[in-house]
Amino acid sequence: MATTAMVVSPLASQPSPKNKRRLFAEARQNSLQKLSVIFDHGNKNGNGGETTWCFSQVKGTLEDDVTEADLISCVEFNHDGELLATGDKGGRVVIFQRDPASKQCVPKKGEYNVYSTFQSHEPEFDYLKSLEIEEKINKIRWLKRKNQAHFLLSTNDKTIKLWKVSERDKRVTGYNTREEGGRPRDPARVTSLRVPTVSPADLMVEASPRRIFANAHTYHINSISLNSDQETYLSADDLRINLWHLEITDQSFNIVDIKPANMEELTEVITAAEFHPTECNLFVYSSSKGTIRLCDMRAAALCDRHAKLFEEEEDPHARSFFSEIISSISDVKLSNSGRYMMSRDYLGLKVWDIRMETKPVETYPVHEYLRSKLCSLYENDCIFDKFECCWSGDDQRLMTGSYNGFFRIFERGCGAGAAPARRGELTLEASRDAAATRPRQPLRARRVAATAKRKKDEISVDCLDFNKKILHTAWHPHESIIAVAATNNLFIFQDKF
Repeated sequence: MATTAMVVSPLASQPSPKNKRRLFAEARQNSLQKLSVIFDHGNKNGNGGETTWCFSQVKGTLEDDVTEADLISCVEFNHDGELLATGDKGGRVVIFQRDPASKQCVPKKGEYNVYSTFQSHEPEFDYLKSLEIEEKINKIRWLKRKNQAHFLLSTNDKTIKLWKVSERDKRVTGYNTREEGGRPRDPARVTSLRVPTVSPADLMVEASPRRIFANAHTYHINSISLNSDQETYLSADDLRINLWHLEITDQSFNIVDIKPANMEELTEVITAAEFHPTECNLFVYSSSKGTIRLCDMRAAALCDRHAKLFEEEEDPHARSFFSEIISSISDVKLSNSGRYMMSRDYLGLKVWDIRMETKPVETYPVHEYLRSKLCSLYENDCIFDKFECCWSGDDQRLMTGSYNGFFRIFERGCGAGAAPARRGELTLEASRDAAATRPRQPLRARRVAATAKRKKDEISVDCLDFNKKILHTAWHPHESIIAVAATNNLFIFQDKF
């Protein structure tokens, strides 16, 4: 019997247009449910944020007897995060290098080892003004790497230096004109010529000053910032901002000068300045009046007239004796994308959209519970502390310091306007005790009670130690690794990968 094969047309198996819409809607709903599960899981991971922070390392002595020269005054990752530099009040720069094995192991570890230590600045004396110039390192900024060597800028109050940090793991032997120990050889004893050879040697890291930029600032330098062209940089003091070329040490251009003809009319000073990360003609600087100015160097050689002024109007009913002091901006940082700008005043953080000058788009209270303590903070001078701030590599998180060894990390909120963003706020502690007793363990979130009534896991605002202040922090440019300077110790924390 002959059999016939049934041939099914491909068109016969396709659903109708109505069924197509139904299937598409079901698939979309399933995808949204999966995404919801993923985001919910991420938000529940570790103290309300997407990252579970763990202690990785602590650098520096853990003894209580600390000298003034050992206090860390600045912290900075380089552009790929492989190197981490610190400067201290003794004028020293210590560079740490990422341990290659820590990147290969599972889970990853953010571990750094000492790579190089050198004396960047020495104490000086200005005989014309009878002033002592401290050796304290105010800022460190890395240049982008172009060859095997690394370059960085470091500054104290008056002098900026460009340093080259390079490795040497080979040595030349068999010289004709000198002995192996380096002593010159008597030419009369040279009877034959030999070809010098290059042989392996122990790795040695050398730091050498390539440029010294001096005598351009009357007041103390508070900021240096590399331009995106990697050829120029700016330096700012209380009243002026200068533009330098990295190859020219004896000449700089004054691009901002707010010094009045009569110093009695002085009402504000420059507190921080930074170049835009991608637009080489734009830079911003903040003032003690709580304002930020964006300037365009294409408009004029002297940028006394700003292109934009970022200022939030103050509530006249909330004004007090301390209003001007606590509104002074201690640090300003542009986001890695260049779209946003973060400013730190005494009590909080503000995020500005550089396209909107009237008010910040996000506000984050850092230690609002100190508002009732401003009188005592004024008496012990803590109200004048200059806290820095930093962005994460993806611009989605912010970090800044506080007192009692506490530092704050904020997940950027989605709230409209300038309403305080509460999503993902986290208070952590850089503590020697935690480093000794809970290595590799998730950090406990800390809470401060603003009133006398406090919960079991909260610390009273009256018990805070104002000598343990976190002024300097840095965030790895690509990973969840952070560095926090606490007096003479450098704490490194990482995500529990």
